Amino acid sequence: MNVSVADQELLQIVSGPAALTIADVAAKMKAINSSLPSNDGLKWFNLLYLNVTQQVDGHPPPAGWEDAPWLNRLDVVFAQLYFNAIAGWLQNSAEVPDSWKALFESRFTGGIDRIQFALAGMNAHINHDLALALLQTDTEMNLTPLKDSPEHDDFESVNGLLEATLPQALQYLATGIVGEAAQDTGKIGRLLAIWNVRAARDLAWDVCDNLRPLSGVARDVAMAAQDQLTGVLGRSLLL
Repeated sequence: MNVSVADQELLQIVSGPAALTIADVAAKMKAINSSLPSNDGLKWFNLLYLNVTQQVDGHPPPAGWEDAPWLNRLDVVFAQLYFNAIAGWLQNSAEVPDSWKALFESRFTGGIDRIQFALAGMNAHINHDLALALLQTDTEMNLTPLKDSPEHDDFESVNGLLEATLPQALQYLATGIVGEAAQDTGKIGRLLAIWNVRAARDLAWDVCDNLRPLSGVARDVAMAAQDQLTGVLGRSLLL
């Protein structure tokens, strides 16, 4: 794959030192946003991701997070999988998940609304990457969180925040970007009926639990099946 000048800058951003904090994640996303032109569909997923990351980081539950170190580490590991997917695509790696190819292959396709690109990216990131991020974070912190654990309570609190902020964030992408023509906001409800953020995240938790006892080929086969299904759904969101 020939990497354009713009994508050379993008590759430099995502291939830099790994993010260690939420602030690092946000800084990378802001740099990505600045590097991408408005006709690049990746820009719109990245902007949505930045928006919801800042919303979650800035609106903890009234009593605070129950296990803030776990949640912060999960967010950083999760974001790094997104950066790695971009780097892999730009370097023509055979390891890029099909989930992400659905978005990357359509980055400059005309006739696709910004909200479609944004949700196709959310689909890839949550339905494929989140289970892997949970596994990595739990392994690093020597945890096996159950559904009555502080970690799962925090996970569900994030679900509520995302459910509340996602429609508003998509509305902003469709109509509120300075210098961009307004797009069809009627698609927001239709697309969210197809792809529900809480259902996707809850499924990712279950996929993580199912993957945890597996190793080697068995885990690879299970993830390949999940990746294939996620890729199909991603392409349907971009129709």
